[in-house]
Amino acid sequence: MALLARADLESLLRAKRLDRTLTSALPSCSPNGAPDDLAIAATGLPPLDAWLDGGFPRGQLSEVIGPRSSGRTSLLLSALAAATARGELVALVDALDRLDVASAQAAGVDLNSLLWIRGHVVSNPGMCRDTNQRALEQAVKALTLVLQAGNFGLVAFDVAGAPSDAIRRLPFTTWLRLQRMVEESQTACVLVGAERLARSSAGLTIELGIRDLGFGIRNSLGIRDSCGSRGIRFNGRMFDGIDIEARVIRSRARVHEEPAVALATSASHCA
Repeated sequence: MALLARADLESLLRAKRLDRTLTSALPSCSPNGAPDDLAIAATGLPPLDAWLDGGFPRGQLSEVIGPRSSGRTSLLLSALAAATARGELVALVDALDRLDVASAQAAGVDLNSLLWIRGHVVSNPGMCRDTNQRALEQAVKALTLVLQAGNFGLVAFDVAGAPSDAIRRLPFTTWLRLQRMVEESQTACVLVGAERLARSSAGLTIELGIRDLGFGIRNSLGIRDSCGSRGIRFNGRMFDGIDIEARVIRSRARVHEEPAVALATSASHCA
């Protein structure tokens, strides 16, 4: 009886669009129990999607954070490719203009469905801090215009590599305004950076890092590399990819949830 009453309450909350007012929005599923594509934007990585109950929640701000070479770009390109494969339009506000088009195409991103907005923020502004700050503010304005336009299934704001002090100088109301814009829409907005930026109450923070396997680098011949790094794969003498792990931070912890999920990136080699 209690379970039936809870199911009725959850159904009523969804019908009135009040589930977003909870600490964590109620996951939406199709009648057969599968994740609802209208409420979830899959990342295209099955282990991660299974762990996220389908992917990034639509109508919410989510984050992908981690240091350099932690898999941020691989996850971003996978999510963009999955969205374009579903026939959705996607947008990328690339604050530092670092997108490699060939890598995006190799990852499966349909470039005809991608709006790429190129910024001019730099990692080391030197004496041009004020100019760099204005460039970051212009990137935020571009993100605002994209969200106001609507019609995008996935919108990403990539500030990975931007000076942390420049990001901290942005008014805190910036993220509140963006959150209000994306609410009740079919857009999943993902912020990508080296450290936490902001997320909605029902959004997700995915923290990426290289897996610490405890035995250093080993190539396909089983030889330990002398540099002592971990989680990096070699095929003979050729770099083959990185073993990474993703930790998900939610507003409401789930009972018996695994602390992390293992993922892997693959390198594309050209002759």
